[in-house]
Amino acid sequence: MNEARFERFDNLCNVNIEGDVAISVTRCRTPTLLPLRVDMVERHPRGSQAFVPLTPCRMVVVVAPPGESVDAADLRAFVTNGKQGINYHRGTWHMPLIAFDAGQEFLIVDRGGIEPNCEEHMLDETVMLESV
Repeated sequence: MNEARFERFDNLCNVNIEGDVAISVTRCRTPTLLPLRVDMVERHPRGSQAFVPLTPCRMVVVVAPPGESVDAADLRAFVTNGKQGINYHRGTWHMPLIAFDAGQEFLIVDRGGIEPNCEEHMLDETVMLESV
């Protein structure tokens, strides 16, 4: 790319959006402290949603398969290596984005527009994240 001055890595995630694609940046104003109570998850039925850290940081990812509802027993948690981004497929239940450091920034690839694309679900029981 650009007379071989750059190496390009294509198709790193599948952007599956109904409507417009929005590229945004978000900055953490309030860091998350552990232990963390997880009693709600969300999903985006009209589009995938990707988060890429702009500086190295570990991320906690809590997900459950798509479906009309989700039980706490369906949740799976992962910790990234500090250099990875994540891409939630359409309809995947997940914990809202958190960061452990104020000022941490993320590039977001998401669905744009004014039509709602976020559904929340209260879990049948609270799950505790103790450490990463």
